[in-house]
Amino acid sequence: MGLNKVLIIDFGGQYNLLIARRVRECGIYCELKSYRTSIDDIKAFNPSAIILTGGHGTIFDSNAPLASNEIFSLGIPVLGICYGLQFMMHVLGGKCKKAEKREYGRTELYINNNALFDSIPASFISWMSHGVEVESLADGFEIIAHSESCKVAAVADDKKKFYGVQFHPEVNHTEYGMKIIENFLFNIAKIKKDWLISNIKDKCIQDCKEKIKNDKVLLALSGGVDSSVVAALLQKAVGGNLICIFVDHGLLRLNEANEVMTAMQKANVNVKKIDASKIFLDALKGVSDPEKKRKIIGNEFIRVFEHEAKKIGHVKYLAQGTIYPDIVESGLGGESVTIKSHHNVGGLPSCVDFDEIIEPLKYLFKDEVRALGVALGLDKDIVSRQPFPGPGLAIRIIGDITEDKIRIVQKSDFILRDEIKKSNIAPPSQYFTALTSMRSVGVMGDERTYDYAVAIRAVDTDDFMTAKFTCLPFPLLDKISTRIVSEVKGVNRVLYDITSKPPATVEFE
Repeated sequence: MGLNKVLIIDFGGQYNLLIARRVRECGIYCELKSYRTSIDDIKAFNPSAIILTGGHGTIFDSNAPLASNEIFSLGIPVLGICYGLQFMMHVLGGKCKKAEKREYGRTELYINNNALFDSIPASFISWMSHGVEVESLADGFEIIAHSESCKVAAVADDKKKFYGVQFHPEVNHTEYGMKIIENFLFNIAKIKKDWLISNIKDKCIQDCKEKIKNDKVLLALSGGVDSSVVAALLQKAVGGNLICIFVDHGLLRLNEANEVMTAMQKANVNVKKIDASKIFLDALKGVSDPEKKRKIIGNEFIRVFEHEAKKIGHVKYLAQGTIYPDIVESGLGGESVTIKSHHNVGGLPSCVDFDEIIEPLKYLFKDEVRALGVALGLDKDIVSRQPFPGPGLAIRIIGDITEDKIRIVQKSDFILRDEIKKSNIAPPSQYFTALTSMRSVGVMGDERTYDYAVAIRAVDTDDFMTAKFTCLPFPLLDKISTRIVSEVKGVNRVLYDITSKPPATVEFE
């Protein structure tokens, strides 16, 4: 299937995966690749347009990140965002300088008539984040937008179809940001929508058939949305050659193991359940560092699957529910720094017998995965299941892990979910409790207590790359807090996290 494709060249900015998300929302396939990508690899990707992202570098420094300047000789439209604009000017003969006044946050923008700003008001609020600005334009460019502090807020070379903006149209804070991206993709680059769920489904099934052929594939089924969609996908692709293993690592939510098995049976997926809780908890004993927890859990998962595969006979492939944000957050999808490792990202250790990993969803975002699940016929309850990290409660317990701490998180989290379900509010995108490492003095009855503080985390988001903390009603929080302190032994204080992403991540660790 010959898809229209957009290449997003990653200079390491914090919003770069969000650019990819916005392009996908337009119904166009894209991939994020490092600025170090060779021009030959770029040509092989055969993009219909290129977007240059923001980044942490300073363009006139000796160690500034520089992509191949041959991208401007490919005869395709290019859009530079923030650092991407500065790179474009620098390479094409313009000049940048340190800004006299650094701009950060909401900034009013004033625009001129241009195809990039078609059907957009003469002024609107944009999101700025820069300390460098364009001093002189490269030949062929004109200024098409400015702010009070930045005279070059957007530029255009309409003849060559090169455009640059100093602000960030990909973030929700920028009014008409999505319209600007649509104008570039549809009006300027003339790209057609062909990244549709029906195409995604057919391509994923066909790719899996061609890859796996008549070999067996073992699926690491967690019961979450991602692995459940992989199960349905592989069932259609290879049928009886799919073997699903569900590992109970002892770090699941209350009653979750039984719920997973029931949901998979309803979806006609054959699953073998393995109780490996003792193996995982023994391996995690005394470990407090979150990255070490993730690595240990990832390694133990692989070893359990290998052990089970040997019982079955030779299994060539291990399937996982890796999605695109997992890859990028692990530092493998572009040039962004590692935010946190994911147990299902990074390839196979040398000690295992699987020949290769199958990751059918690794270029999909979460909402695309959900839509794919619906297209594959999965039950809505599975597709809309609350997100749950692969390492489970291990990263919702700050510090070392004990059975007593697991009990506290399981029961407090159940109360939170129970009360939100019974309330009249629209549920947040993700919500859970975490056990802090803090203990404090309290009074229960007439006795002094010295117990743990549980934190409630709830966020709203459409892409999980950015998220706003949810303003849960105080009466509801009061009810949840009262129940947790009354019903969960070892807790005498409940905190509410009101931090958005960024600067925080959705999970605590």
